[in-house]
Amino acid sequence: MSGLSPFGGGGNDDATFDEEGEFVPEHLPESGEFLEGHDVLAEDEHVAVHDVARELFEERGVYDMTFGYNLARLNLDTRHPGAGFRYAEEADDPAVLRAEFTPTTAFCPQTHTLTIGAFRAWNGLAERHGYEIVRIRAAPMHQESDAVNEQLRSLEEEYRETGSVPDADDSEDGGSTTGSPDAPF
Repeated sequence: MSGLSPFGGGGNDDATFDEEGEFVPEHLPESGEFLEGHDVLAEDEHVAVHDVARELFEERGVYDMTFGYNLARLNLDTRHPGAGFRYAEEADDPAVLRAEFTPTTAFCPQTHTLTIGAFRAWNGLAERHGYEIVRIRAAPMHQESDAVNEQLRSLEEEYRETGSVPDADDSEDGGSTTGSPDAPF
């Protein structure tokens, strides 16, 4: 077995990471207020959506630079139970996927970058995942979740109006919106 993970970066330590394709609820964040009242995905449904996230994040360079791996791998990292993504299909429109990101700490400096990167990675690719739009939000436990989520709402509105994901240059910081220095967008 090679030391490289299909998630990119870091070794594949069985004691540190859950198996790919495994649903371990005690290692995932609780469903937060953004997912309340919607059809939260669990078991095989969660795994299938998260597998797509992993592929899209790999292709589009959504990496957590602190840990040196594809952001989707955070869901499998047993050192950070309660961090990562949870997903739900909107109750009134199952063609809309909601994804709530819970960072490892309330002051995670990458939350803005990672959630914007996740939004850009998912959207504009309905043929790959079947959702018209994937709505991303930072969990309210993050100290800047209100500001981050306001920018995500703005990106979402622009995407709904134009049908395209705004360029990274259109963002407030004007820089890369993923953790990868080679981000393609």
